[in-house]
Amino acid sequence: MTRYFIELAYNGSSYHGWQIQPDASSVQGELNRALSILLREEIDVVGAGRTDTGVHASFYVAHFDCTKPVATPEQLAYKLNRMTGKDIAISRIYQVAPNRHARFSALSRTYKYYIDKQKNPFTCDYAWKVFPLPDVRKMNEACRALFDYTDFTSFSKLHTDAKTNDCTIMEAHWEETDAQLVFTIKANRFLRNMVRAIVGTLLEVGQGKLTVEEFRKIIESKDRCQAGSSVPGHALFLCDITYPENEIQIQK
Repeated sequence: MTRYFIELAYNGSSYHGWQIQPDASSVQGELNRALSILLREEIDVVGAGRTDTGVHASFYVAHFDCTKPVATPEQLAYKLNRMTGKDIAISRIYQVAPNRHARFSALSRTYKYYIDKQKNPFTCDYAWKVFPLPDVRKMNEACRALFDYTDFTSFSKLHTDAKTNDCTIMEAHWEETDAQLVFTIKANRFLRNMVRAIVGTLLEVGQGKLTVEEFRKIIESKDRCQAGSSVPGHALFLCDITYPENEIQIQK
């Protein structure tokens, strides 16, 4: 078997997330279908992680194994782009060592969430509009509390198959531009629905519904019912995944 990494981006609007779902379209299912046809064998693509229905990825990594080496990965990427339609874009395919894993070898993932400050017909499909606009300073004060904890059960979807709810937050902050508020969060791993639940709870801090101390108590409660509502998925982007420095391709 030969293993390959795929680097890609996708618009999640038309998909029920990354992972294959019964009787529903998924990015993983679309790639499996196209690669199985092109390589003339059954291909099962493994992704760096799940994304929820409607969530996008401006950068994503997956891997697949095949019985015969791919002669020209660049040509395979070109053909795959022609088969997957406008919502999935393959940037490159390259061979890696057999023990390299798109999910388990990853060191971190970074997400961004976008909020429009005013109604904008050109960004509304990829950003959320809230009223009243939150106080960015208060939300950033609450963000600093995230670094003091590792158990984020309060922001996890209930009844998942995760073996642990521990995550290490490496970066979390809000930035304000003329048109948008942008939340960036980076961690070694994320729980199901975690980013959307954190954003929803931070917004309550920014709108004066919660204090920073109450935000801390929500984390410490380890109770999803205490946290805020999950924000819509269409404004969330997985934008970066990092791997060890020695995670280099075997062939270009």
